[in-house]
Amino acid sequence: MTLRKYSIYFFSVLTFVLLISTFSTAQDYAMSAEEVNPVLISSTIPDVSVKNTDGENLNLRDIVKDQPTIFVFYRGGWCPYCNSHLADLKKIEDDLAKEGYKVFAISADRPELLKKTMDKNELTYTLLSDAPMTAAKAFGIAFKMDDKTVERYKSYDIDIEKDSGYDHHLLPAPAVFLVDQEGTIKFSYVNPNYKERIDGGILLAAAKAFN
Repeated sequence: MTLRKYSIYFFSVLTFVLLISTFSTAQDYAMSAEEVNPVLISSTIPDVSVKNTDGENLNLRDIVKDQPTIFVFYRGGWCPYCNSHLADLKKIEDDLAKEGYKVFAISADRPELLKKTMDKNELTYTLLSDAPMTAAKAFGIAFKMDDKTVERYKSYDIDIEKDSGYDHHLLPAPAVFLVDQEGTIKFSYVNPNYKERIDGGILLAAAKAFN
């Protein structure tokens, strides 16, 4: 192979690798809940921000500095399984507080919708908005709904575009991350089956174990 041919070949391979790398970096969500790739236990949580009910930005790393924290990612206030899970968390909230933990639940719902979910389930812990799905992407649990599912949900009067304010059609695989004050993930639970959620007793046991 001549030097010129080698140079052309090398340049072609390099260009291909760069294109693949760029595509991989841009694709920061999975194409199904079964394909999500969550951040690992012992990792530091991503440096990302979400919004509270007043639309104010809150950085997740700043949140955990005060005390150990449990972050719960749920699909939205429109999801009956999520509402049931949020209500179950309320039952162990006091026990978690005794162990030194605070609870934050995060969804793609716009900030103004969070208050409705809190009132509906009579919640006393904090709900946060990740409408652009920045946090879910960073935690490796975001996935894109297929068009057929989006339309089927609309037939049920569930409009995820309206609820989030975005047309990304992304949802988080339901997940729980137990994080210490240094921002290290000590325990996690991620299930692509949105009908299955972590049992409150198991979460409480994990919180006690890593206290």
